[in-house]
Amino acid sequence: MGGEHGKLIKSLKGAAQKYLGVGFLLGFFLVLLTYFTVSEQFAIAAPNAIRKTSPGHPSPTITPAVEEKKQLPPIIEQKQPPKAEHEHAAVVQEKTPSAEEIEIQKETEEDHTQDKPTDVATVEESAPAKKPACDIQGPWASDVCSIDGDVRIHGAAHTVVIPPPIEAGGSNPNPQEWRILPYSRKHMGGLKEVTVREVASAGDAPACDVRSPVPALVFAMGGLTGNYWHDFSDVLIPLYLQARRFDGEVQLVVENIQMWYVGKYKRILDRLSRYDIVDMDKDDKVRCFPGAVVGIRMHKEFSIDPAREPMGHSMPEFTKFLRETFSLPRDAPVSVKPGDEARKPRMMIISRRHPRKLMNVDEVVRAAERVGFEVVIGDPPFNVDVGEFAREVNRADVLMGVHGAGLTNSVFLPTGAVFIQVVPYGKMEHIGKVDFGEPAEDMQLKYIAYSAGVDESTLVETLGRDHPAVRDPESVHRSGWGKVAEYYLGKQDIRLDLARFEPVLRNAMDLLKEN
Repeated sequence: MGGEHGKLIKSLKGAAQKYLGVGFLLGFFLVLLTYFTVSEQFAIAAPNAIRKTSPGHPSPTITPAVEEKKQLPPIIEQKQPPKAEHEHAAVVQEKTPSAEEIEIQKETEEDHTQDKPTDVATVEESAPAKKPACDIQGPWASDVCSIDGDVRIHGAAHTVVIPPPIEAGGSNPNPQEWRILPYSRKHMGGLKEVTVREVASAGDAPACDVRSPVPALVFAMGGLTGNYWHDFSDVLIPLYLQARRFDGEVQLVVENIQMWYVGKYKRILDRLSRYDIVDMDKDDKVRCFPGAVVGIRMHKEFSIDPAREPMGHSMPEFTKFLRETFSLPRDAPVSVKPGDEARKPRMMIISRRHPRKLMNVDEVVRAAERVGFEVVIGDPPFNVDVGEFAREVNRADVLMGVHGAGLTNSVFLPTGAVFIQVVPYGKMEHIGKVDFGEPAEDMQLKYIAYSAGVDESTLVETLGRDHPAVRDPESVHRSGWGKVAEYYLGKQDIRLDLARFEPVLRNAMDLLKEN
């Protein structure tokens, strides 16, 4: 009995150890299964931990199995501190799908994307446009729209419609709209704004009545034109900046067209565009273009700033363009060598019939002739082609005159010529510098400013020395531009003091000797 009892106890001990080992093994697998179940639930419950869409748009529908495989590795990596390369590889092998499974996942995801193209479109459409059609530069700089691709212009309605491009799937979920004044001065009165509007689908765009093979350039011709200086500063120079890159292959669509302007500057406009000008206000057809520019922009008064010009344009380039347009022969002034008195350089004095006339022009002519100049009087016409007078200016080596629109003809001078501006009395030096001084230097002319003194102004005779405009110009400037223009631009003429002015003439001759 004792032996059998001992055998029984030993047998029970063995069975207990055996079942205890099995129970421990089962318990381990149960804990492991619980871990993976919790990890799987976290991965499914937090899909945005990896994939994000634009605000306001739902996440693309993806099956949980694919999403789980894609997102689990980054979640684990975020919990791990930085590791050496081989340590990181070990973690990935333990916690993430194999390379084969990753490849299967990619193929599955590609198939899924092809099956549901709307999901991809949702993500693409929600992305912001790479570049707005219109460049809005604040309260003063004019707005300009540069549009590539299909553009439809209904002139009489002053609308420019931009259908969505084919590469965008023919739809635009976020169409925009701008109101553009197509003139270089943003707040100019008397002009209509042009509405530039994107549409959501091609079906929303008006049908084409006329198709143009070249882009359009939309701008306004009114504003301050009619003043010779503004003709160039406000329109011709900004228009050149926009149109020159097309090398004539662009069609001008003009708001507020001025036929006198078209006639006067016909050769310049014909050089900028080989196509008929469209009178926008009267055009009731829908014209379709393969692109458009809406608006023109001024860099600064009567000039070009190369630093702001991505195409590399400059005032010397613009004046060369004018010389080519009007077939002007001279690119440089005469070179006056010491002792070569027989070769007289030519001086043109710009005549004015309005305020700021040069009262003693005959005396100035005689003084210039004593210095050694051949002198001519320039009287620029208003309402005719500028080509003939441009040729006369191009023959001059020195251009001089009292501040006014006639000095705009400096654009036809040969590069390196001398330009003398007589600045009217009344602390007008800054205005003279901005309107003509800086542009002259930008044109690579040799610029001289001469400021008229109080005794050279007829304001002393007409108003008396005690009038604030004579005695205290600063007070007139403080009262506003209206009074400045009234007195110093509108009510005075200039009688030059030749004792003061003759050294300026000699300086001009010396500058020509440097050529």
